[in-house]
Amino acid sequence: MRVLITGGAGFVGTHTAGALTARGHEVVLLDALVPEVHPRYPDDRPPYLDGDLVVGDVRDAALLDRLLPDVDAVCHLAALAGLGVDLADMPVYVGYNDLGTATLLAAMARAGVPRLVLASSIAVYGEGRARCADHGLLPPPPRRPENLAGGFEPRCPHCGAELAPEPITEDTPAEPLSTYAATKLAQEHLAGAWARVTGGTAHILRYHHVYGPLMPRDTPYSGVAAVFRAELAAGRAPRLYEDGRQLRDFVHVRDVAAANRLALERDGGTGVETYNIASGEPHTVADLAYALSGAMDGPEPVVTGRLCADRPRHVVASPARARDGLGYAATESFAAGMKEFATAPLRDSAGPAEGRPCRS
Repeated sequence: MRVLITGGAGFVGTHTAGALTARGHEVVLLDALVPEVHPRYPDDRPPYLDGDLVVGDVRDAALLDRLLPDVDAVCHLAALAGLGVDLADMPVYVGYNDLGTATLLAAMARAGVPRLVLASSIAVYGEGRARCADHGLLPPPPRRPENLAGGFEPRCPHCGAELAPEPITEDTPAEPLSTYAATKLAQEHLAGAWARVTGGTAHILRYHHVYGPLMPRDTPYSGVAAVFRAELAAGRAPRLYEDGRQLRDFVHVRDVAAANRLALERDGGTGVETYNIASGEPHTVADLAYALSGAMDGPEPVVTGRLCADRPRHVVASPARARDGLGYAATESFAAGMKEFATAPLRDSAGPAEGRPCRS
């Protein structure tokens, strides 16, 4: 199978290309090498890539028309990730993520490419869902101070009791809290429209908190694992917002690459199929900070008590559908993965790294 991987020189793209070539597939990598997430490489080629690299923008329709006729499937990873700095980033995110996806899908329709794997995000669920002992399953209310009664846990809007987090399934209604999350949900809708009109198959994979080798370093577009590692490398203690007990699912990039491969190789299926891609073993943000601090022999994390009202308290989803539909199961343990990540090579960027939004 010949696969075009957009964002193929990026974090997940690099590992996905390796997973596919190891199985004998041919890959073509398309990447704009944007400075926000890439350094300036000699000869415009990262040294760690497998496959042919085309440096170009996924919004370039003429370029796509040259690349797609010989392609059997597309793994669409190209996107600006993370939260950015503020709402001034909104047009940039929409341009990269949504216009880019629309341009790609239109070109796939012209070329008759029938299979798509789309990288989405757990962020589309927003606050997710929770359970009240008396009032059952319900969406947590917005995490404004008046809804928290002096703590950090979301409370039942009916009785004020603390809500317990519930694993999110793919049927949980989406309610994005950030520009990034909104653009990922828009990508999903565009992919669904493409699949219904063309008769193609779109596998939408909602990644959890991905970490691992070649992750971008501490920029406004990095994940919390890279931020903590950068602080420890500089001799500083990781700073935990709130009380550090926010639940997250940290999934290794090799497991995410395996999920992409499984979706691309899956026989049968039509229309749109959506899957949570997670480890299935949630940990707190404090667990992450302490694991990295111990592995790097660094200072203990510091709890700041700062409320991050724009981030959900707990984000834990069930990977059961991915297990049943794709045969996916995470193989990288949290302990081993964090030990490796503490010394793994990361990827620099050439862009600015100002700003520090909440990280969790």
